[in-house]
Amino acid sequence: MAVHAHPDDESSKGAATMARYVAEGVEVLVVTCTGGERGSILNPAMDRPEVRENIGKVRNEEMARAREILGVEQRWLGFVDSGFPEGDPLPPLPEGCFALEPLESAAERLVAAVREFRPHVILTYDENGGYPHPDHVKTHEVSVEAFEAAGDPDRYPGVGGEPWQPLKLYYHMTFNTARIEALDEAMKAAGLESPYGDWRERAKDRPEKWEVTTRVPCGEFFETRDRALIAHATQIDPDGFWFAVPLDVQREAWPTEDYHLARSLVDTELPEDDLFAGIREKVSV
Repeated sequence: MAVHAHPDDESSKGAATMARYVAEGVEVLVVTCTGGERGSILNPAMDRPEVRENIGKVRNEEMARAREILGVEQRWLGFVDSGFPEGDPLPPLPEGCFALEPLESAAERLVAAVREFRPHVILTYDENGGYPHPDHVKTHEVSVEAFEAAGDPDRYPGVGGEPWQPLKLYYHMTFNTARIEALDEAMKAAGLESPYGDWRERAKDRPEKWEVTTRVPCGEFFETRDRALIAHATQIDPDGFWFAVPLDVQREAWPTEDYHLARSLVDTELPEDDLFAGIREKVSV
């Protein structure tokens, strides 16, 4: 189960990993907490009045195309996008948005999804949300709450389904420093303009809190990831940043997607190359 804040997050974080596991026969569910109703239109070609006026419907349709490309199941939790407040001082969040939901009421729907789908592994963001979007931070909070509560029959007793305890919880480490440096150096070595120079400079002032514990080889599914990204046409410019590094350069320099193992109820040896390390042995006994 991959828990994400908005439609398009599943395609920019962990998409090739999910496509790989789907190809191996693993059941994968993407849980999307909000409808992305307040997301900006980042692709100039889609910035049209009819799109702006129906952004929720359009993003729903984009998600449908992306999940078909990835081969995953997908469920909406039904919360309303909080938007990304900017300014000094920051404006208040809009009433009724996901980020303002009390933790228990926000987590209840995810606990229900965990008890129904019964995942062994949950993917989510770290406590900073990967970046400090209020919906990403709330997604982290509800994911940790659901991981810890879904297996306890005394918690969320009004939620349907038998208690179910997932075995591992991971944080996405998509933009870790080692990966950015490797891709930057690979682009320069190939005589190409790298999009990561500024990133490396900014990273010097932001030490990483979480180490990468798990690198999942999935380079052969990068093209699938990119097709899923492009399906989110309001958010992804096909001529933009996401596609600046050729796939062959990516596969040579960094053919994995990376994670931090935040919780584990099974024995596993670090570093890992499989999200199900320690689980396959347990469930096959």
